[in-house]
Parts: sequence; structure tokens; C-alpha cells
Amino acid sequence: MSGFSCHPLDPELAATVYPLVREAVPGIDLKGWLRFAKRVGNPKRSPRGGIIVVTRKPRSLACGLFVYHTEDDLECGLTLVAEHFIAVDVLDPEPVMGALVAELDALAARLGCVAIRAMVLSQSSLLAEGLHAAGHRPEGATLFKVVGQPGKACDRHDC
Repeated sequence: MSGFSCHPLDPELAATVYPLVREAVPGIDLKGWLRFAKRVGNPKRSPRGGIIVVTRKPRSLACGLFVYHTEDDLECGLTLVAEHFIAVDVLDPEPVMGALVAELDALAARLGCVAIRAMVLSQSSLLAEGLHAAGHRPEGATLFKVVGQPGKACDRHDC
């Protein structure tokens, strides 16, 4: 998508996207986010997971991101799983969402995935509409149950 650049988040720059992350996970503190980003974005970790950031050219300030990993789906095979989508722009977040969706498709192709599972955990219509416009369809229901001590940021279902 022109005007945007998508790239993996450098774990050393994780603090710069913290304000965006707070849009998707309001209860997360900076320390928790940095710990998560360092673990997920570690280049020594499998290249099958990470955090993708979108920036508007020529600025390097992030305006969107998603977290991803791959899994071997019993039915489909190698599947890209993406969640915690964030698309923010003061004037129009739709082009940011478009860049995220385009990168999702490109990332799936680079990783050899045959399917994409996009987890939209909030009620954001922009995220759901953007993914639907790109061909994503409801697959079923995602149910969530806390069975241990959740992290501080967990605000789903009275965590």
C-alpha cells in the first residue's frame, strides 16, 4: 500500500509503539509490554512469529501494528494467526488498516501459509470491516476462560 511501510518491530524500539498498544490492551503497563515485545520479537526465536508495525512514509512514527505467529492447523495446514490489530490515524485510519491487511497477505505468502486466521478480540468495526473487505470471513466462535492467574492487563470477562 503506497504511503506506508510495514516491517517487523525491533524489540529495542518497543517502547515507541507502547501508546498504540494501549489502544488494543488498555490495561497493559509499559514493563509488561516491553517484556512481551522482547520475547515475541526476539530474532533468535523462530521466524514464525513477531510483531509487524506500519509507519506512514516518510515519518517513522508507528500508526498500526499486529502480533502474529504460525500454527499447523489440522484442517488447512500452515496458518498465519494474527491478533491485537491496531490502526490509528487522526484523520483517517482506513488506509492504515488497508496497509495492515495487505501486509497480512504478504506475510502469509512469505511464510508459506495456506490460510490466515485473524483474531479480532475487540468490537472494533474498523478492524472487522477492513478484514471482511479483504476476504476474511467468520470461521466460528472464539471462547475464552481464565484458568490461572492472568496478567495485569487482562480485562476480558472479569479476569
